[in-house]
Amino acid sequence: MSAHSHAGSHGHQHTIHRAHIHHGWDNSFAPCLKIAPGESIRFETLDASSGQLNRTSDANDLARLDLARVNPVTGPVYIDGAQPGDALKVTILSFKPSGWGWTGNIPGFGLLTDQFPDAHLHHWNYDPLGAVSVMYGPGGRVPLRPMCGTIGVAPAEPGLHSIIPPRNVGGNMDIRDIGEGVELYLPVEVDGAIFSVGDTHAVQGDGEVCGTAIESPIDVALKFELIKGAYLRSPRFTTPGPVTNHFDTRGYEVTTGIGPDLMTGARAAVSEMIDLLSRRFGYSPIDAYMLCSVCADLRISSIVDVPNWVVSLYFPRIVTE
Repeated sequence: MSAHSHAGSHGHQHTIHRAHIHHGWDNSFAPCLKIAPGESIRFETLDASSGQLNRTSDANDLARLDLARVNPVTGPVYIDGAQPGDALKVTILSFKPSGWGWTGNIPGFGLLTDQFPDAHLHHWNYDPLGAVSVMYGPGGRVPLRPMCGTIGVAPAEPGLHSIIPPRNVGGNMDIRDIGEGVELYLPVEVDGAIFSVGDTHAVQGDGEVCGTAIESPIDVALKFELIKGAYLRSPRFTTPGPVTNHFDTRGYEVTTGIGPDLMTGARAAVSEMIDLLSRRFGYSPIDAYMLCSVCADLRISSIVDVPNWVVSLYFPRIVTE
């Protein structure tokens, strides 16, 4: 185990380096670190491509991605005393962004794969301190808000499980609000919990509609505590304050999809926003689609007025003004 313990400048007792990654969840993976409840760890992460993409990559490289190596997570960590039925409380202490990331349209992946079948890759270079919005397309400025896309513990069911779908024990939830200050509670299903984290984003919209956000290597510091006998059925979390205040100061453009199927409604709402952004601001449709993935929020607005439901896509006007 080359993960090491130290009393670093930020007070984190441990660091796990980005060499300690794995793909998939498996409760038989040997932990690279064992800690006691109350301790904290700084995790170094790789981007969602596991380093297959870099600052000079193009769409051809994206089309050649080895999908068995996407969404790497750093770990796993064994938390002493964690037992099935407990909840692992994970507090997100801080992020240290790298200054580079990418958004890609991966063929066959995303909400509108039929409309956008070809690989497309956009590079983002941003202020690692997050003080400046990141530029995109004809005048776009996207505020940054780092978050963890994949964060979870190992399932009880033995064997190797894909990292792509989220699970009742967490994993690739892609919840844009799991950012700094959040307290996340994960159901523990195996001794030690077997925790890992990765898929860090510089910013992401609710829904991550094209399948990627600003995929960026970001170090994340986490504190671990145990809640004995919590018996959670699924993850839950607490935010420390407002979740839209970085985007909502100029209001939103909102499009809708209305009908009897939520997935069809979501697709319609996104398609309508792509049309709006393309016509009003001159974005190419693929760029508008990727921008929605990075900063627009899908919401269920109505789910009781049978037989039709309403899905809305909220696009922050601060990005295009």
